[in-house]
Amino acid sequence: MEHRLENLNQRAYSQLVQTLEFWLHETTDQVYGGFIGQIDYRNHKNPQADKGAVLNARILWSFSAAHQLIPHAKYFSAAHRAFDYIENHFLNHDSKGLYWSVDYKGRPKETKNQTYALAFMIYGLSEFYKISAHPKALEYALTLYQSIEEHTYDKQFNGYIEALDSSWNPLNDLRLSEKDQNTEKTFNTHLHIVEAYANLYQVWPDPHLKERISNLLQLSITYFVDPVAHRCRLFFDRQWNETLDHISFGHDIEASWLLTSCAEKTQDIKMLSRLKKLSLNLVRGVKNAVDKDGGLWYEKSLTNNDWIYEKHWWCQAEFWIGMIHAWQLTGTKHYFQLAEDNFNFVEKYIVDSQYGEWIWGIDKEMRPIEKDKVGPWKCPYHNTRAYIELIQRLKPL
Repeated sequence: MEHRLENLNQRAYSQLVQTLEFWLHETTDQVYGGFIGQIDYRNHKNPQADKGAVLNARILWSFSAAHQLIPHAKYFSAAHRAFDYIENHFLNHDSKGLYWSVDYKGRPKETKNQTYALAFMIYGLSEFYKISAHPKALEYALTLYQSIEEHTYDKQFNGYIEALDSSWNPLNDLRLSEKDQNTEKTFNTHLHIVEAYANLYQVWPDPHLKERISNLLQLSITYFVDPVAHRCRLFFDRQWNETLDHISFGHDIEASWLLTSCAEKTQDIKMLSRLKKLSLNLVRGVKNAVDKDGGLWYEKSLTNNDWIYEKHWWCQAEFWIGMIHAWQLTGTKHYFQLAEDNFNFVEKYIVDSQYGEWIWGIDKEMRPIEKDKVGPWKCPYHNTRAYIELIQRLKPL
């Protein structure tokens, strides 16, 4: 077993470095600053593509987190480059909010305040503060945190509203993406608010922030995780009525480890105990969506048992961490085997050995899904985080 741990650790380290090198050399925008907004699945660059807030926040987080594991000037420089661009182009200093996107020259494009993006910016800024102690990074993170609490928190029914306009007024279209339902509240956004808040708590251990984290974790237990079906409920109206009977296996496995990680960061022992049980139930539910090649299928409709037989990149990354986490909780080697099998699957089918980084995924016939390698949603966050989590969790060897 020790040899298998060491082998997986070393492979993760090697793949992490290769992934970071792709983002350093392929995505740096030497003409307009920051990082370019799109590279297609054939590695063709679009230097005039819009630049997304989520992508840039995730780049900031990824290089900041990588620098803590592998201290290197080039990672620190990339993180600082992302911070500078965010400060000068994405932060709406007038409204204390955030632009959803800017054009390739850095001019505001979509100006709505999407709560999901605000959360990821807090996540990236607080991680950058860990390596830089830059006072502005913490200041901006706290400003966005206060804006979320002031404007998007639902004081009547609890939880957080998906989006508001640039002046914090209501919007008709609250969707995070075209594939999402137009509802007031989603599990996905709440999951990443609590992730961001827990990361902020590590550099700013404020009692009210801790209470907000506890509230979000309780919302997960009360509304988001189905205690019978062992899956995460995804979309809700304002009064917490579920609006879609659907399973997202990637979100289920991500929640299985991420919620407990947030409780650990705030040292909430009682909450942690409850979440560990919830975590293992989610893992058991997700195991049914693992194919014989080790890959994790994407989604399933409970209404008509209609599966989306695709294996998307980010779901595989979350699967590693979820299975290693379950192995650590139980000592059951089967969970480690599932993580190992999936890692092998990713190396064989998802990692682009020719150009670097990961492709979007493969379909049922094992054909590559022809979507961007870099774009508003295709970023270094899920795979970089998965590599880092694996390396940290498999120590000491």
